[in-house]
Amino acid sequence: MAEMYPYPRFSLAERDRRWKAIRELMARQGIDVIVAPNNSGNSTDFQADSRYLTHCGGGGDADVAAVFPLEGEVTAIATSAKLRWLAVQEWTRDVREANRRYGKVIVERLKELELVNRRIGITGLGDVDGTRTPEGTILYRVWKQVREAFPDAELVDATPILNQVRYVKSQEEIDALSKSMAIIELAYEAEAEAARPGVRDWDVWAATMYALMRNGSEFPVHYNWVSGKNPPRTLTRPSLRILERGDIIMNDLEASWIGYRAQGVQPVFVQEVDAVYRELINVQREVFNRVCAGMKPGITAGELGKITERAGKEAAPKSGPATGASAALTMHGRGAGDDGPIVIHSTSTPRQLDVELLENMVFICKPSVTTADRAYRLTWGDTVVVTGRGARRLGKRAHEIVIA
Repeated sequence: MAEMYPYPRFSLAERDRRWKAIRELMARQGIDVIVAPNNSGNSTDFQADSRYLTHCGGGGDADVAAVFPLEGEVTAIATSAKLRWLAVQEWTRDVREANRRYGKVIVERLKELELVNRRIGITGLGDVDGTRTPEGTILYRVWKQVREAFPDAELVDATPILNQVRYVKSQEEIDALSKSMAIIELAYEAEAEAARPGVRDWDVWAATMYALMRNGSEFPVHYNWVSGKNPPRTLTRPSLRILERGDIIMNDLEASWIGYRAQGVQPVFVQEVDAVYRELINVQREVFNRVCAGMKPGITAGELGKITERAGKEAAPKSGPATGASAALTMHGRGAGDDGPIVIHSTSTPRQLDVELLENMVFICKPSVTTADRAYRLTWGDTVVVTGRGARRLGKRAHEIVIA
């Protein structure tokens, strides 16, 4: 075996746990093999299944596909495959060169396998919507080559199999997400230190991103960002505006540790805080705590949305700027990529809302509170793990707004 580069890695016991759980579901459904296609889109979220199966991945242009048979050797398919992936992980030793022709090599590997049931599972096929991928993640020509090579085989969407196994985290996965959350909170410290009047918004963002990288996060990762007096929502990147006293910086931040991505939401104010936001954080904290208390095994994502709405009504003060404030839940799974289920106000599908929570599911929980006139909105969020006594926060920072 080649000398291993010093990267953090999951254990072989973790590999065996995952492979066993997935193969049990495959056997029940008569699926001979699962193909996880290469697609490094959405900050590599779309490729989480192949990394989950092979432990090969990391880096924005690291396209990796996986062929995962019911029995036998698991195959990773990549460009510059052996040079990049044999010396960074111990899970998968059958690493094959794609030379950017992933469909061709996937078909070659499938032809080596004995397809007893003639059922090929494909994650991200598009028949079952993913968390943020209602049209799937497989490239058309990759699918076309598989379809033409096996005209009498049944192609089925294996997204639910990977979803089901990825929903519940092992202790190793929770530890990785805890490390990711610790990195995020160090980045918030750097953001608060950099934010002051006269500084460019872009420079504060750069200091925050540097803190993520300096403390061990892989890139790319998802983030949203905006600054201003009362911006309506985050944008996809910072601007060149100059910060002023009284500005709020709103953002979602993620860090990636072995590909595992916690997330946080932390409002940061420049020197002073609008009185409305001071009231809203008190309401939001009460709502967050009520939601976390309800996040026990057996409750559905949809039921948590209703708890959020009731908590908002009960927590809203009877006088002052937050009178009549309302609350809405945003939460979605955290793990190897953009895990499900996902709850975003009224836009989630019934299938997502009907998912029952299980112990050791992990979510970003970030309910928002909005004033009665809809002029102000505030969100704060942390990554939490479901336990029998309710959700436990992975973050350590105070549930407060930060004044830089």
